[in-house]
Amino acid sequence: MAIIGIDLGTTNSLVCVYQDGQVKLIPNSFGDYKTPSVVHIKGNQVQVGKLAKNMQVLQPKNTAASFKVWMGTEKEIYLDGKTFLPEELSAFVLKQLVQDAEAFLGEPVTEAIISVPAYFNDNQRCATKMAAQIAGLKVDRLVNEPSAAALYYQTAQQKQDGVMMIVDFGGGTLDVSIVEAFQNIIEIVSVAGDNHLGGNDIDLAIVEYFCSQNDISPQQLSPEAYSGLLHQAEQAKIALSNQMATMMVLAWKEKECSLILTRETLSEICQPIFQRITRVIQQAIKNASRRIAVDDVVMVGGSAQLTVLSDFLEEKFRRRPYTAHSPDQTIALGVGLYAGIKERAEEVQDLVMTDVCPFSLGVAVYNRKDETIPHMSFLIHRSTTLPAVHTERYWTLQDGQQKITFRIYQGENYYAEQNLKLGEISVSVPADLAGKSWADICFAYDINGILCVSAKSCNGEVQEQTILNPKLKLNSKEMQRAQEKLKEMQLQQQTVQTEEQALMEKLIRLYETSSIALRQYIIEGWIEQYQQALESKSPIIKKRALQEISQQVERLQEVQESEISLSEIWKEQPDFDDSDIDDMQEDWQEE
Repeated sequence: MAIIGIDLGTTNSLVCVYQDGQVKLIPNSFGDYKTPSVVHIKGNQVQVGKLAKNMQVLQPKNTAASFKVWMGTEKEIYLDGKTFLPEELSAFVLKQLVQDAEAFLGEPVTEAIISVPAYFNDNQRCATKMAAQIAGLKVDRLVNEPSAAALYYQTAQQKQDGVMMIVDFGGGTLDVSIVEAFQNIIEIVSVAGDNHLGGNDIDLAIVEYFCSQNDISPQQLSPEAYSGLLHQAEQAKIALSNQMATMMVLAWKEKECSLILTRETLSEICQPIFQRITRVIQQAIKNASRRIAVDDVVMVGGSAQLTVLSDFLEEKFRRRPYTAHSPDQTIALGVGLYAGIKERAEEVQDLVMTDVCPFSLGVAVYNRKDETIPHMSFLIHRSTTLPAVHTERYWTLQDGQQKITFRIYQGENYYAEQNLKLGEISVSVPADLAGKSWADICFAYDINGILCVSAKSCNGEVQEQTILNPKLKLNSKEMQRAQEKLKEMQLQQQTVQTEEQALMEKLIRLYETSSIALRQYIIEGWIEQYQQALESKSPIIKKRALQEISQQVERLQEVQESEISLSEIWKEQPDFDDSDIDDMQEDWQEE
């Protein structure tokens, strides 16, 4: 049985396998490599991926996306009267990816390597493993996303020895890693990140700007209108990487709202986001264990293709960063190489990949017996190369103290309780004067993110413990309950995109960009009529609806295309300033 590699992304997910001496991306049933990380629930029916994304505009209350940013939290997501945790929704995505992989490989898949943001803490990594367990997948190894990207970039590009900075800007997370490559060794020097910063934040910023320019409060919009506007913002952001301007339109309260968005305006909107990116880059440099000069800046991730981001980084580094070929696939391909290494494939068995500890690990200590708030004593510092082992000795603070308890934390804050508590371990010590009895504690942190702790007191007592997040200790009943919940929800079979699905996509896109009159009196009726036909058990009704509505859509598109488009106006006026834009927007609104 093959081991697959999975890039479980905020916006899109990919799956791959190492086969016949190379990494192969696995297509889904639509023939696409990217499966949108979107889940739609209706009753006990579950749609994942492309079909679910189409429902974001029509039924946003029953559709969830970007839930990766909530992994490791207790946030509950409500869909069609049911409650789901982020890891449960991620399990649906993983289950779909496994089904696609099994169909492609023609054999069962039970084990995977999954990528996670480098700055995911223990709770977030645990939630990712939980999602895999619920989906019936064995996952021993989680791989940091920028590490996977560096591995594939260095291998595929056959780069010479040197140092690169990997800027992984995805849909919902940002990771920056400094990586040094020497011969067959790829060493992660340092990492930094922001688990709540990505391309989605640019979409939200565009929506905020659109609303401010049209005197609308985002809170006033219906879920359907807001979802449609958010989708337009995403499309506008992408379009501006290939053209200088694009148009957004919203039908709201019997009026037409519009915005001409330019690259220059988008760059201004993104300045707060760029400032946050700068802070993460600076932190990655500070976290490096040694001073190092960067030879290349490599951009990966779904949002890496944005021209405004490349322009910003060029300004910072005084040279254009390298955008990886198919940057949204680089991480998945790197995870696929990891799968090949784990399978001991001959072509990659000599590759050596090191990784670093993303967060510091330590224990809570008091310097004085009258202290009330403990601070951190670090045993393994962030950016330490893994695996890592370190031992420290600690003494009693109280006269007659008979036990030393070590509370174990992960994080960078000075006060221990502001960090993430991982567990605790205790050993008995001889009762004596303060400072006379002691205990040694040893941390051993491996490449898979498993922390083994041992404590030995001066009287010879030894306690050992593997620190695992409590969520990973689900008993058999709890795991069975979680898996039964997944089974109760029937994952709808994803088939090759049919004419019916293609037509529904056209209708949704028309709905998003059309005027109020077209929406209310024509397109809404088409969508409702078509949905009823698709729900019918009669193939004749479905076929007739397909033909009739397809003809109507084609006629409408012909009429729209015969009118002078905004893009054609821009081609005639390649040089423009803000006054031109204002005039053009006024003309557009008058029309």
